[in-house]
Amino acid sequence: MESSLAASPAAASAVIPEPAHITPELLKQHSVTAEEYARIVAALGRTPGLTELGIYSVMWSEHCSYKSSKVHLKRLPTRSKLVVQGPGENAGIIDVGDGWACAFKIESHNHPSYIEPFQGAATGVGGILRDIFTMGARPLAVMDSLRFGPIHATAVTNSEDAELVRKNQSIVEGVVHGIAGYGNCFGVPNLGGETRFEPCYSGNPLVNAFALGMVRKDEIF
Repeated sequence: MESSLAASPAAASAVIPEPAHITPELLKQHSVTAEEYARIVAALGRTPGLTELGIYSVMWSEHCSYKSSKVHLKRLPTRSKLVVQGPGENAGIIDVGDGWACAFKIESHNHPSYIEPFQGAATGVGGILRDIFTMGARPLAVMDSLRFGPIHATAVTNSEDAELVRKNQSIVEGVVHGIAGYGNCFGVPNLGGETRFEPCYSGNPLVNAFALGMVRKDEIF
């Protein structure tokens, strides 16, 4: 993202002729650190416009660039004589013997599931099933790891808590139906998973989905 914008600052400024007034509060809203902002200014050679700042915010987010987790992900082993396809393609593939390989993918759809529980969860499952079959594999199973805020009346002490519990209940119902709906339409069974409820997940649930598929090694796309 940085190099593409830096290559044509004139084109970018033509879209936004007046740079936005960038404040520390605005950077915080966009989850852009002072160091990152300095890199943006250096790449553009000028103050970014508001839309440009938004683009950097999205492209440098955890969702798009693994902003905070990349350093930890790099510590995981990714090479072995059994690894047919490591990180970089739609799904990872492991040699399981007798000419067969196992394709798998994990994805989180946390914030989308908070905004629109059914569609957020359904598209999370759909995305990883897509990544399996685009490698030439046949999806066989789905599993989920879910985290939600409290959904029982025992957690209610005032009207604000009552509203939060109702919101959590709505999220749980939508997420469960979204996962089931997409998996059922696709004909892929959900073999299991785990769910926990904690107050810290009231603002944003965790919806992590896992898909598994099989493919002949000589048919991998």
